[in-house]
Amino acid sequence: MKAVKRYLKDNLGILCALAVMIIFLYVYPTTHSTFLTKTNIFNVLRQNAPNLLLSCGMTMVIILGGIDLSVGSIIAMSGCFAAGAVVWGGMPEIVGILIGISSGLLFGLFNGFMIAKTTIPPFIVTLASMNIAKGIAYVFSGGKPIRCMTDAWKFLGAGYIAGIPTPVVTMIIIFIISVLFLNRTRIGRHIYAVGGNDTAAKFSGINTAKVKFVVYSFSGLMAGLAGITIASRLYSGTCTSGDAAEMDAIAAVVIGGTSMSGGSGRLGGTLIGALIIGILNNGLNLMGVNSDWQYIVKGAVILLAVYMDFIRSSKKAK
Repeated sequence: MKAVKRYLKDNLGILCALAVMIIFLYVYPTTHSTFLTKTNIFNVLRQNAPNLLLSCGMTMVIILGGIDLSVGSIIAMSGCFAAGAVVWGGMPEIVGILIGISSGLLFGLFNGFMIAKTTIPPFIVTLASMNIAKGIAYVFSGGKPIRCMTDAWKFLGAGYIAGIPTPVVTMIIIFIISVLFLNRTRIGRHIYAVGGNDTAAKFSGINTAKVKFVVYSFSGLMAGLAGITIASRLYSGTCTSGDAAEMDAIAAVVIGGTSMSGGSGRLGGTLIGALIIGILNNGLNLMGVNSDWQYIVKGAVILLAVYMDFIRSSKKAK
């Protein structure tokens, strides 16, 4: 009970913002009859599941004081690899899925190694791997969708388990694992220490290189899982499926209260932030807002979230 009260207190602001958004979309004339239906709620959760998967990894990256720009491109690459393995390689769907996830993990390992073993900023490393992964996706697919329509392929992204969309079940399991990892393990505590003060963490005996390697590897793994989830939902691997996905993940993390300067943040807040981004996307679509304007709105939301983080950090400094 105390944990619930503390959670509500720590996230009161964004919970109020989420409530206001839901009420607005419920009373708005063009969305009143469609927004709070079971079909649309499941649709929001299904479409938002990959973003929460990304956000679990991105939260740890940002707590660490870093950034991962490669996750959107990894989504495209892993989806293309998985679909290509099934359609062109004639492999079982489970093998294709494992190949897709493994490709994401491989890029995560690369990012982690480069960031842990060199002084190259994470922004530069992940910017480079973003372009490499995107290029691989285009070369592999030839710039065309790789269609896969088998029932086994559809299950991960478009199926149901006990009446609940499969991506939602996956999202819940990964979220619980991520919370336990971040809050109940030694390396989880080390993530906060390294993000708070890298030099002090080194002097206290923490293997900072190992922490960075693990965190970026996990982020790549989540991107690979998100990629095959999206490819399954769309019935195809496409080289554009992850476009701007890293922006939605970063927005969810920052809206959820994780500081861009590192050292603080909670996955509970990220969950609310991801719901806000998902409902915002869904609400704008239901309202018929042009996709070009949606970029402007989401950009403004990200800027507002970063500004609020600046205000919080300034108050703490005082």
